[in-house]
Amino acid sequence: MKRRYLLAGTGAVGTALSLPAIAQGIRELRMVTDWPSNVPGTLDAAVQLAEAIQAATNGRLRIDVSAAGAVVRPFETLDAVAAGLADMYHSAEYYFESKSPGFTFFAAVPFGLTAQEHFAWVRYGGGQALWDSLSAEYGIKPILCGSTGSQMGGWFTSEITSAAGFRGLRYRMPGLGGEVLRRMDAAVVTVAGGEIRPALRSGALDASEWVGPWADMALGLHEVANYYYYPGFHEPGTALTLGINKAVWESFSPSDRRLIEGIAAGEFSRSLAEFNANNAVWLRRLRDAGTVQVRRFDDELLRTMLRQSREVVAEAGERDSHARLIAESHRAFQASIRDWSDVAERAFLNARGLD
Repeated sequence: MKRRYLLAGTGAVGTALSLPAIAQGIRELRMVTDWPSNVPGTLDAAVQLAEAIQAATNGRLRIDVSAAGAVVRPFETLDAVAAGLADMYHSAEYYFESKSPGFTFFAAVPFGLTAQEHFAWVRYGGGQALWDSLSAEYGIKPILCGSTGSQMGGWFTSEITSAAGFRGLRYRMPGLGGEVLRRMDAAVVTVAGGEIRPALRSGALDASEWVGPWADMALGLHEVANYYYYPGFHEPGTALTLGINKAVWESFSPSDRRLIEGIAAGEFSRSLAEFNANNAVWLRRLRDAGTVQVRRFDDELLRTMLRQSREVVAEAGERDSHARLIAESHRAFQASIRDWSDVAERAFLNARGLD
């Protein structure tokens, strides 16, 4: 990537932060992320969020954005922000499920909510209050700030024709989706995005998901795996999070808090549109190249995944008091919105496909 990710403290920006500027109320903040620097979409989303906040505050709030591993190790971003080593993180909450499975409901749930349904649940279905309560225990204020949209099922070095094909398969998948595959006897691991390609090439992994064609091909996954399966049962609309140290959040004026929340909501829509537009372009390029077979998981395999997913999600919702309340809310909202989604989105897409 050519983009400069440090937005403050270097070059002309660093020169601008003279003593008179600091006296005028300019505040520098550090954002850590779980995104590698060599793929588009996720780290770009963090940078654009930071740039939007800086522009909207006329430069009063300036945010340094760091790629995964530059300041803290991948998946330790929440801990770093909670400890005050950074002011905020940009990540996906399923990376923190070891603290509570409740976190993963705010990223993606197997056979769960789509991106727009997820946004509706958090903003208008009671999700935000439950998320605030969970995150407050770790000193974090969480805000939705992005979405990758629907993801792909993953890259495989060999053909998958049935559930039996997952036995012993070394598969990279985070969150509850990973637990689903464990119950199908896969050997599931979580590695950082930048480690996926060499692991597939060396044989340390047999399969891996990441995001979709745009980001996956930037990682070069199409060069080390011959099969690309869909749908991504595990991540139907993955949400990205801006997590802010609670003391830092409370130090902002009410107007700045409202501004940050509004910008984050706008970035959710913008990033979703960006992923959808670019995934369409790169899927076509992949098909045209003809070197990778793009395949759909068959219905019987998907039914197996669905049965396992229901068990996994239900059990995750019983592991602690926060997870219980979050899972109940998530389940009730999905049940309530399903009819409308079928009548509106699914019916229209089916009709559009009649040509």
